[in-house]
Amino acid sequence: MRRAMIDQSAMSSNVSILRAMAPAEHTLVVVKANGYGHGATTAARAALSGGADWLGVADITEALELREAGIDAPILAWLHSAREDFTSAVSAGVTLGVSTEGQLDALARCDSPTVHLKVDSGLGRNGIGRAERAEFFQKAAQLHHAGSIRIEGVMSHLAGTSRASDLSQAEEFESALTALGDLGVSPEIRHLAASAGALEHPSLRYDMVRFGISAYGLSASEHPPTVALAPVMTLESEIIQLKRLRAGDGVSYNHTWVAANDTTVALVPLGYADGIPRAASGRAQVSLHGQRFPVVGRIAMDQIVIDLGDSTAALGDTVTVWGNPTIGAPHADEWADWAGTIGYEIVTRVGNRVARIAV
Repeated sequence: MRRAMIDQSAMSSNVSILRAMAPAEHTLVVVKANGYGHGATTAARAALSGGADWLGVADITEALELREAGIDAPILAWLHSAREDFTSAVSAGVTLGVSTEGQLDALARCDSPTVHLKVDSGLGRNGIGRAERAEFFQKAAQLHHAGSIRIEGVMSHLAGTSRASDLSQAEEFESALTALGDLGVSPEIRHLAASAGALEHPSLRYDMVRFGISAYGLSASEHPPTVALAPVMTLESEIIQLKRLRAGDGVSYNHTWVAANDTTVALVPLGYADGIPRAASGRAQVSLHGQRFPVVGRIAMDQIVIDLGDSTAALGDTVTVWGNPTIGAPHADEWADWAGTIGYEIVTRVGNRVARIAV
C-alpha cells in the first residue's frame, strides 16, 4: 500500500557520472541515515557497483549494519558519543573519524585502529577547533608514531556559503595539513569536498571526494550539475477511496480547501507519519496515469486527498508522490520547494511504514 521503489541501476549510474565529473583517487558515497531514506545496504551496493571504493556513515551502528550485511568495502564513521566504545568498530575494520582528544585516548586502547582526523575548517560543527588543534595534533602524532593508531587520513567539510568561503576553508585545511606535516605525519587520504564542493571546485578534490545526496539523484546546491542525474527513489501508494463532492464541500482539517465546483477526490494512504511534509499542504502535486493532480486540504498523519476533477480513476490505481519527472512524476526537490525545505529532508524522513523495494 505504501512503497518506495529504489532504482539500484539509477544510483550506480549516478555514481559513475559523478566520478567522471569530479575525478579523484578515491570516491566515497555516503549512506548514512538509512541511505538517505533509501535503505543503507541497497544504496551501498549500488554505489559500489557504480565505482565508489569507500562508504561513509555517521555512526558506528550504521557501519556495523553494513558489515553484518556482508559489505567489506572501506567504511568511514565520524560521529561518536562522548563515551564511545570503539572496540567493535575496530574489530570490524571500520575507519574512524576522530575529532576530540577523548576519542584519541579511547582509540589508543584498541588494537591498531585506523583513523581520519577531522578538522573544523569553518563549518563550526563536528571536528577539532582551531584553539584545540595544536594539542590534539601533538597527541595524535605521538600515538601514530608509537603505533597505537594509524593516521590514514585528514578530513573536513565545507560550509558551502560562497566560493570565497569555500576557498578560505581550503586555506584553513591546508594549514592543518602543514601542522601535521611538521609533526612528521603525512596522511594518505585528504578529503574536504562533498557533492557540491566536489562538482564546483576542482582544486578541492584532494585524494577523495564524498558524494551524498547527488548520488541519489537530488540537488546538492542551488547550481545542480548540468548532466542529468536520475532520482533513485519513487514514492508510491494507491487510491483506496473515491468520492464525489459538490461545490462548497470542504476537505480535511479546518476546510482550508473547499471545492469550487462539483469534483471527484481520491484518498491516498500516505501522510506526515510516512514523511509527506504537512508544510506542503495546498501546494503539492502527485501523478496519476502520467498526469499531475493537486493535493488538496491539509495533509494528515496517514492520508492525503487529491482533486481529480472529472478525470477517470479506479480503486487501486497507483499514485506517484515523487519520482522521475521524465515520466511525469514530481521530483523530490519540487516537494522540498512546496514544503520550504531541501530535498535531503524529503527523502530521509520517509517513515518505517513505507516498504523499500529494490528494483
